[in-house]
Amino acid sequence: MPYEFLDEVAIADVQFRAWGRDLPEVFTSAANATMNVMIQDLNTIEPKQRREIILENEAPDMLLFDFLQELIYYKDAERLLLRVPHMAIHKNNDKYHLRAEAIGEELDPARHEQGVDVKAVTLHRFSLEQDENGWTAYTILDI
Repeated sequence: MPYEFLDEVAIADVQFRAWGRDLPEVFTSAANATMNVMIQDLNTIEPKQRREIILENEAPDMLLFDFLQELIYYKDAERLLLRVPHMAIHKNNDKYHLRAEAIGEELDPARHEQGVDVKAVTLHRFSLEQDENGWTAYTILDI
């Protein structure tokens, strides 16, 4: 999934831009970027454990915020490094509903070359925008 890191933020933060044709694709790109800040090679994360993530929010940008925070929560609470191969997002009754299958494994310092620890997603300059090419998210992570 496409994403790039941006160097315009203070050294205590990491900013990235993620994009996709639709909401599931941009959410997956943002999830990969978030995990890639913490783990150098995402391919070292093996699919040993599964978690189902179910979220809803009235705004798609805040749904993305909640989703990334959920991945950080699993990293902090269970030491789980999760990738998201399957996700569905739909709008119903003025709310966006997300259902994702997250797979991964517990952090193993011997196999997972670590980058920096992500503490949280910030709302500073956080955005999710739609245009004729799809969706683009700008995210700053507190490290």
